[in-house]
Amino acid sequence: MLQPSRTKYRKLFKGRIRGKATKGASLAFGEFGLQSLECGKLTSRQIEAARIAITRHVKRGAKLWIRVFPHKAITKKPAETRMGKGKGDVDSYVAPLRRGTMIYEISGLTEELAKEAFRLASHKLPVKTRMVTREQGDILR
Repeated sequence: MLQPSRTKYRKLFKGRIRGKATKGASLAFGEFGLQSLECGKLTSRQIEAARIAITRHVKRGAKLWIRVFPHKAITKKPAETRMGKGKGDVDSYVAPLRRGTMIYEISGLTEELAKEAFRLASHKLPVKTRMVTREQGDILR
């Protein structure tokens, strides 16, 4: 599971995720990318499940880059606990996703194979996604 080794603050505000991605919205490493089409949160488990789905489908010979990292702590209070007594303990970490963020990039394989691998991975993710190629460009309107 991905999680930060150290953080400046243990617990964070919930915050809002709105608007288009300004950083991390274009292909930087690979030939094909999986881009989010809506805002949301990806847990470290979801990122890992999608990564496994991609690597199992492409087998070997391809290079995969994970472009998101779960750095935001999500807290949870124990079951059957009364209200109050402060914020709960850190339960998991999520990666906040804006619309247009590149989640995965891959290179070293055909377009058909990449399309199928990203389709399998998208079933593991809670947001709508699309595949982007280097020739097509990655502009999100």
